[in-house]
Amino acid sequence: MKTGTKPSHAPQAQFPTVDNCLQIGGMPLTRLAQRVGKTPFYAYDRQLLLARVQYLRSSLPEEISLHYSVKANPMPALVQCMAQLVDGFDVASGGELKVVLDTPMKPGCISFAGPGKTSAELAQAIAAGVIVNLESERELDAVVSIGDTLGIVPKVAVRVNPDFEMKTSGMKMGGGAKPFGIDAELLPQVLKRLGSLGVDFHGMQIFSGSQSLKPEAIIEAQSRTFELAFRLAEYAPAPMRLLNIGGGFGIPYFPGDVPLDLRPIGDHLAQWMPRVCAMLPDAEIIIELGRYLVGEAGIYVARVVDRKVSRGQVYLVVDGGLHHHLAASGNFGQVIRKNYPVAVGNKMQNTECEVVSVVGPLCTPLDVLAGEMELACADVGDLIVVYQSGAYGLTASPTAFLSHAAPGEVLV
Repeated sequence: MKTGTKPSHAPQAQFPTVDNCLQIGGMPLTRLAQRVGKTPFYAYDRQLLLARVQYLRSSLPEEISLHYSVKANPMPALVQCMAQLVDGFDVASGGELKVVLDTPMKPGCISFAGPGKTSAELAQAIAAGVIVNLESERELDAVVSIGDTLGIVPKVAVRVNPDFEMKTSGMKMGGGAKPFGIDAELLPQVLKRLGSLGVDFHGMQIFSGSQSLKPEAIIEAQSRTFELAFRLAEYAPAPMRLLNIGGGFGIPYFPGDVPLDLRPIGDHLAQWMPRVCAMLPDAEIIIELGRYLVGEAGIYVARVVDRKVSRGQVYLVVDGGLHHHLAASGNFGQVIRKNYPVAVGNKMQNTECEVVSVVGPLCTPLDVLAGEMELACADVGDLIVVYQSGAYGLTASPTAFLSHAAPGEVLV
């Protein structure tokens, strides 16, 4: 029997184990599968969502507001839960806007970002009274025209493409040529225009990167963000009422990843707050997070439907795969495929292990959830769990591919 020699994942201790079975929301995984009524499914633990928000609140200065970036996971029940925990939402489509407007969150605490908003989406946002994050001068002109037509003064902020990027971030959202926001060097003239266009100016969003596990990279980006905001505020048509400095907080997915240490980030922000409050006395300082808030609170569960051996390699064939969880298959931005944390959820304390590959039912060699990974010995009927699945899971996957049924989704 093969044994693994590859580096291990960061410990997945957020879900306890009782009687050899993973517990989700205080319920054994096997019973949860019965409750859902089918596999595959996603499950999100509401107590972990609460714990993550509480951890952030205790780690960051009290002056900081927390906003949830809905694109990370727009499941309506989860968004309703988050509405009770965070200070605001950021959406990136008319569909997400509809979801958040069904929650108790006040429209003035909702922002709408994205470089390709349609006229219909802009009209929805203006009519709802949410803040439109302007991504271009054309979008500014469109917002003014729509506001005139509707007889409503649009609430706007400006999304800035900064002249720097967040180092070591998984996705670089600012710096250089980007489709997101208005280049920082063009902002002075745009901000001057705003004063004569009859819009309700609220402030700026400056988002430089995402999915960083390096505190020093986040700290540097935050410092440069504040300095840029101070410079640009001199051209603003009115005192800034909000400054969204983005997020960038990452979670560990792969072998060798180390969880992000929030302490130096919180200490650094605390040092900045007196100066920020002096320079921007009317501004709410917002950190906008998606993945960091919900990613570790979710799992994806699939059932083993076949076990086979091909030329010495054991394959566990499950009833879910890349069509439900593209990121875990390695086809959502990975250059070299690496395994997410995976376990046999109903054999958590099984001491007998083997090296297997977990593959889905699709007729493509890309449909891999775990490649040559050491897991508890599993057979048909066992439940395979993919951790770190609360963000960019179901809605970031090609669910229509090969016309398999959609997975379940539950908040517990």
